[in-house]
Amino acid sequence: MLPDSLIGLAAIAGLLGLCVGSFLNVVIHRLPRMMEQEWQNQCAELRGEAQPGIQALSLARPRSRCPHCGHSITALENIPLLSYLLILRGKCSACGKHISARYPIVELSTALLSAYTAWHFGPTMQAAGGLLLIWALITLSAIDLDTQLLPDSITLPLLWIGIAFNLFGSFTDLPSAVIGTMTGYLALWSVFWLFKLATGKEGMGYGDFKLLAALGAWLGWQMLPAIILLSSVVGALIGIALIVAARHGRNMPIPFGPYLAAAGCIALFWGDTITRSYLGLIA
Repeated sequence: MLPDSLIGLAAIAGLLGLCVGSFLNVVIHRLPRMMEQEWQNQCAELRGEAQPGIQALSLARPRSRCPHCGHSITALENIPLLSYLLILRGKCSACGKHISARYPIVELSTALLSAYTAWHFGPTMQAAGGLLLIWALITLSAIDLDTQLLPDSITLPLLWIGIAFNLFGSFTDLPSAVIGTMTGYLALWSVFWLFKLATGKEGMGYGDFKLLAALGAWLGWQMLPAIILLSSVVGALIGIALIVAARHGRNMPIPFGPYLAAAGCIALFWGDTITRSYLGLIA
């Protein structure tokens, strides 16, 4: 494909990424609250009590609003990136309270990664799959940072969609995808139990097992060593930096999902090169 055509494809993917990033912000904010609401209803049902009279929350309703004053966000205030920078200037138009910079960061990150995915893979099934994977990883990372949760409603469909894409060999062959799923889950499951038996503490959550299994389903078992190594090194460095900066105590948990997601993104684009490099060093 000609470079000019790739630039056009990347531009379209970037614009799509801006819009998707705006929606991902809704998912990141609301999905944990929807889960909490569902847990409260289930607990009330088990106790034989009336369910709490809380307004049902979904990704579509109610309309997006300011978390401080409840001001409904207008269409003009909801333009990805531009509204935050040029119209609202980082503040609610009604109460003037600061709006988290995470919203434009998610939108911009989604746009840039979407554009690069289209540029890297071109007009192929790999590009379509890569976009879905990137969007899911961004969402999971932000939710894990906020709540230390990796929702099954994202990780499990992501796993099966990865296997479905590899029915056609989009990223790896089907046996490698299935083995990657099993190996990814069991690798962290084993680490979890070894750590718990040795220390009596839980070193990570079950969501991390499922996320690595999903990455194995998308990229194959061959990529798992690189993903585990990259995520562990980055996680350790950031964890040490936070402890040194006194922002975290030694016993305060640090979410591992964002590091797995970042390593998965790197493996998606440059995994083959990284794998060949370390295999060359071993040889």
